[in-house]
Amino acid sequence: IKIVRVFKRPDGLKDTEIDANGDGDVLVILDLRADDSLYEAGVAREVVNRIQKLRKKSGLEPTDIVEVYIESMDKDEGALQQIVKSQEQYIRDSIGSSLLPSSLMPWHAAVIAEESYQNVSKLSFKISLARPALKFNEEAILGLYSGNAKLASGLQTYLLSRDQWNLKSEFQAGHGKISVSCIEKFPAVTVLLGEHVHFTVGEYFLTTRNKNA
Repeated sequence: IKIVRVFKRPDGLKDTEIDANGDGDVLVILDLRADDSLYEAGVAREVVNRIQKLRKKSGLEPTDIVEVYIESMDKDEGALQQIVKSQEQYIRDSIGSSLLPSSLMPWHAAVIAEESYQNVSKLSFKISLARPALKFNEEAILGLYSGNAKLASGLQTYLLSRDQWNLKSEFQAGHGKISVSCIEKFPAVTVLLGEHVHFTVGEYFLTTRNKNA
């Protein structure tokens, strides 16, 4: 006697979300609903692939250090932001740095290349590659001068004019702080690395994220 099993679709599921088939002895049930984690992992691979191709197109060597920014071009920016957040570790391991929101790019960043991509797994975005740049905590710098925006801007201009290797050496020698007293008509201030300035946007991104976690 052959037993025929009849599959009854669970309540709350559509015909397009589940399927079943069998020969009487074995019943195979397929869940056809989209798996968000698989979709997000797939998008992350597409993003990484385009970053790597843009690096190659720009003539960068594997050892060249750049900061990578991404900007959603969709009305709903949340979808891309969710994917970047959930796939953060994979993306960082693949490109060697954090994938940064374009809103963090400093005005003085030197952009090497940028390219827009349409309808990549139903998402559109722009990728930018830029040289590592100082990232200022403008609110903290304003505090050094009691809210005087002109003085705060002058300090930023001074730090940007410095040779970055020499500046980094001074911070290292000062155990993470330097005294700036050489700007004419500016009061002397102590600048703290990690509080007033970061050497890269990536460092600023990780520091502020960990503080807010």
